[in-house]
Amino acid sequence: MSMILFACVVRVRDGLPLSASTDFYHSQDFLECRRRLKTLALRLAQYPGRGSAEGLDFSIHFSSSRDVACVAICSRQCPAAMAFCFLETLWWEFTASYDTTCIGLASRPYAFLEFDSVIQKVKWHFNYVSSTQMESSLEKIQEELKFQPPVVLTLEDTDVANGVMNGHPQMHLEPAPNFRMEPVTALGILSLILNIMCAALNLIRGIHLAEHSLQVAHEEIGNILAFLIPFVACIFQCYLYLFYSPARTMKVVLMLLFICLGNMYLHGLRNLWQILFHIGVAFLSSYQILTRQLQEKQSDCGV
Repeated sequence: MSMILFACVVRVRDGLPLSASTDFYHSQDFLECRRRLKTLALRLAQYPGRGSAEGLDFSIHFSSSRDVACVAICSRQCPAAMAFCFLETLWWEFTASYDTTCIGLASRPYAFLEFDSVIQKVKWHFNYVSSTQMESSLEKIQEELKFQPPVVLTLEDTDVANGVMNGHPQMHLEPAPNFRMEPVTALGILSLILNIMCAALNLIRGIHLAEHSLQVAHEEIGNILAFLIPFVACIFQCYLYLFYSPARTMKVVLMLLFICLGNMYLHGLRNLWQILFHIGVAFLSSYQILTRQLQEKQSDCGV
């Protein structure tokens, strides 16, 4: 019988499933384990990098680093070192195939469907290749587990994610973090267009100034930076409007400050109306970012 039965890759911050293996197990216990895996995936950000949820016949093992976690359902006979070695291999394969930007921008479940075949291949390797061929990797993981043991849960503990523990509601629990934003408004689209226009003007002027400065003086370096820093700030404002980001208010204030200081420094290269236009667009974008709220998360979103 296979030791590793099912595996998936999820995004840590919201539990969004990115890719998963195909499973052929339909027993009631296995399906119940899959259901509990969904609730556990929503709470991975609250746990350390490695952990196991032990059940009667199956175990769930997870390993996370940065914004990506790999989760597997294994038989109880599967050694912990083998499970975590498998998860670490899967993590390296996935992060080598996709960069953090692609992972962060994924908006629908199983966006990296083509990676499913890689999961199947790695799963087959660990299920059917003799452990002696993986001896060095397993010894390394065993040493790490001795030094830093994984957090141990029971499968019943995963029901806490739904506010249930042994059938009793947990009134003190907070809902899972919500990262889906409200729909973009017409004024928001206008602010994006104006912001992109300002970014393009800053980039063009900055590159033009750099190209025509063969022997760049101190003052000219300052002017080039005064164009390019607001360019980056404008692009980041667009990102903050479109996507959720922690500490949003602080980032908005910083971007606004960079744009205002950059344009004030450029007084002389730009007239007063141009400076007011750039600063006005920056204030409009900042207002749109801060007023666009998070949307209630759909209950069926998960692994």
